[in-house]
Formats: sequence, structure tokens, C-alpha cells
Amino acid sequence: MDFSLTDEQAMFRNMAREFASRHIEPVARDNDLTRHFPKEIIKEMSPLGLMGMTVPQQYGGLEVDHICYALVVEEIARACGAVAVSSFCCHSAVEEALIVWGNEAQKQKYLPSMCSGEILGCYAFAEPAVEDNLASIETTAVPRGEQWILNGTKASVANGGESQLALVIAQTDKDKGAQGLAAFLVDGDTPGFSSQNGYDTMGLRASNTADIVLHECSISSENLLGKVGDGLGIVNTILGNSRFSLSACYVGIAQACVDASVPYAQERQQFGQPIANFNMVQEMIAEMIVDTEASRLLLHRVGDLKNRGLPFTSELDIAKYYASQAVLEATTNAVQVHGGYGYTMDYPVERFLRDAATATLWEGTPTEHKLAAARHALEI
Repeated sequence: MDFSLTDEQAMFRNMAREFASRHIEPVARDNDLTRHFPKEIIKEMSPLGLMGMTVPQQYGGLEVDHICYALVVEEIARACGAVAVSSFCCHSAVEEALIVWGNEAQKQKYLPSMCSGEILGCYAFAEPAVEDNLASIETTAVPRGEQWILNGTKASVANGGESQLALVIAQTDKDKGAQGLAAFLVDGDTPGFSSQNGYDTMGLRASNTADIVLHECSISSENLLGKVGDGLGIVNTILGNSRFSLSACYVGIAQACVDASVPYAQERQQFGQPIANFNMVQEMIAEMIVDTEASRLLLHRVGDLKNRGLPFTSELDIAKYYASQAVLEATTNAVQVHGGYGYTMDYPVERFLRDAATATLWEGTPTEHKLAAARHALEI
């Protein structure tokens, strides 16, 4: 296996790194403190093609490979996890779901606008009383002539309060359970569609998480994504793409911990010498480096499988589990290396630690991914 990057992959990694260094990193701390959603940064990413990286060129995207995409996500997250989550949530969930499940009219209507940054998307399937058991979704979709009427509440929607397009999973027939699920493309200006209760989160504070309320929300049958009964398959497509993007975010945050800790250890003096001379500090930095590199390689294996159109579910479970554990360890170690200063906002490692907390929760817990990997091996 060739581990070297192609010229295109290296070019996009370097371009994203330079962009993040100039436009994201200098304002990351202030945006975190003020909970400022970085829409101006996302807008600046669009002319570079970063809002539609794997989207076919005919719809305004760059049509690059998935390893190239992962490298860019990593570089953006390395500067600010909130920007990465906010921008690539739209891409990995809504854009890629449209590529797989959308008809030509839907692709032409929405993909160019998302690639250009004109509209931002979100996906909504979790509910206040329903998270993983999709068959129990209570949001309803009832046909009425050429329209569908949606009613319900979606909880903890990433980008929920900032999006102009929501991909909503709803139940068309409760008696059919998961077979009755369907996905709908709901424009943000549709009467009866609103967001509320923006969450004051511990980490990723410059991102937006909100509830979405649908009250007698009438949408055209043309906005049904796929067909009735495809909802579960669409959710699985979204989860596969989102887990891949999140894993890349965690690799980026872990790398940021290495980047912050190495120079600090070389400069910080204790007992008349740099703390880099102390064995325990060296051990913590070594653990960060090894875990980050291993996470990156596991993620790129998934990217290679995606590029070749091969199944990747089990490999992704392994990659996301490892990246989740790695970023939690790396951020904890980075704070330890910085000592008491690591607990202050004078250094970015405390933000890295808060942002990494999502690794225990989002798109499947580490325990879920570990069990999935074991069950795949055991064929149960």
C-alpha cells in the first residue's frame, strides 16, 4: 500500500492549512468565547471549493476523492473544531445524501447553492424522546394532495438555527415502523418551520445546535428524497458520511494538541531546564503523536475504501472508535503538559479538551463502535 499523498491531495491539504492559519485560527478563541457562529468564514471557504469537495463538478463541486476531503477537514478542525463541524455537517450529511438519493431536479436545485455557500444545510432525525430507535420517530408526514404535511420536533440539530435547508426524517405510517420512514427536503422559509432553544454547549461553542419545530409544515411532494420507506437507508448513508467527517475532525484536534504541546514543552522552564527533558512529559507527547498518526491511517483506509466503492462500515467503526479515544487522550495530555496554564483560556488546549467531549456522544459512542467491530468479527 502506498501511503504517500497524491499531488492533488497534498495541494488541498496545504491550501486548507494556509486558509485555516490566516482566517480561522486568529479568531477561534474569540468566536468560542462569544458563541459567534462563523458564517463569514464558511462564506470565505466556498470560493475555494471547500463547501462541495466530493460533489460532482456538474453541480458546482470539486469532485475530489475522500482522502483529499479528510485531509481538508483535519486541517480546518486543527484550527477550530466548531468551524469544521459547522461547514462539513452540511457537506457530509445533506450534500452527499442528495448525491446518493436525490433525483436530478433536486440535485440541480440544491447542490450548486450549497457548494457556493449560498445556503447551509442540516439533517434532523433525533427527537426529545427518540435518539437511536428510529422506528419510534414521532414526527409525522401525512400526504394531502400534492403536498406532505409535517408535524413534530427534532432535537439537538447541528446547524439547526443557521440552516436554510433541513433534511428531515419523518414517519408516514407508524404501523410500518422503520419501513414507513421517509426523508424530506424542507426549505428554511417554509411556513410552519422554525428553530428554537439554541443550546449553550460546553464545547464547539462557535457552532450552532438547536431544536427544529415543524407545525403543519406543508411541502411539495417533489421534496420527498427517494421514496417512502427509504428513510432508514438515507439515515445510514448520512451516518456513514458524518462519522467519517467527525473522525477527521478528531484527528485534526489531536494534531492541534501535538502542535501546541511540543513548542510549549521546549520553552517552559522548571527546575532550571525545559520540561521537554522530563520523561513523563516526553511520554505524554509520544502518546499524542502515536495515537494521532494511527487515527489518521485508520481514517485514510476508510477513505481508500470509499474511493474504490467498497464496503467500509466495519472499518469506519474501528476508525471512529480509535479517533474518539485518541482525541480524548490527546486533549487530556495536552492540558497536563501545559500544567496549571492548561486550565486557563490563555492557551488553546482547554478549548481542545471541551471540543473533544463530543467524541463520547456524537454519531455513536465509542462503546457502540467497539461493540459493532466485535460483532462484525463474531458474525453476530
